[in-house]
Amino acid sequence: MLHFMNFTLFTNFIGLLLALFSVTVNALPIGELHMRDVFVPPVTSPTADAVWAVGSVQTVTWNTTDAPEQITNPIGRIMLRKGGLTTNNTLADGFDILLGTINVTVPDVEPGDDYEIVLFGDSGNFSPVFEIVAADNGY
Repeated sequence: MLHFMNFTLFTNFIGLLLALFSVTVNALPIGELHMRDVFVPPVTSPTADAVWAVGSVQTVTWNTTDAPEQITNPIGRIMLRKGGLTTNNTLADGFDILLGTINVTVPDVEPGDDYEIVLFGDSGNFSPVFEIVAADNGY
């Protein structure tokens, strides 16, 4: 019985030490956190009157003049959206969101007048709705 009491006393002591250690660890300062802002740059091109041809190289632009110092996600991605739904067509990926411009190749998609560009970084920003035509329309 004495052996059992010593074991119980020992395990209680170890439990107490672990509890005190966890309180001490949780109380340590973690250093100064840097404030980061969500950056929502408006897409300036393509515009509503833009007509892109399949296979052509086009320029997507966005306004970076109000960029905060600390951006939560500075890596950009551009995707194509049709009929209000984002497609699987990634037009550009892995670029600095502060570039403000990037060239993309128009993928082989069904012609339509309900396309948008989605600019991802911190958030998803949409261009105005524009048109994509077949490659042989001379645009």
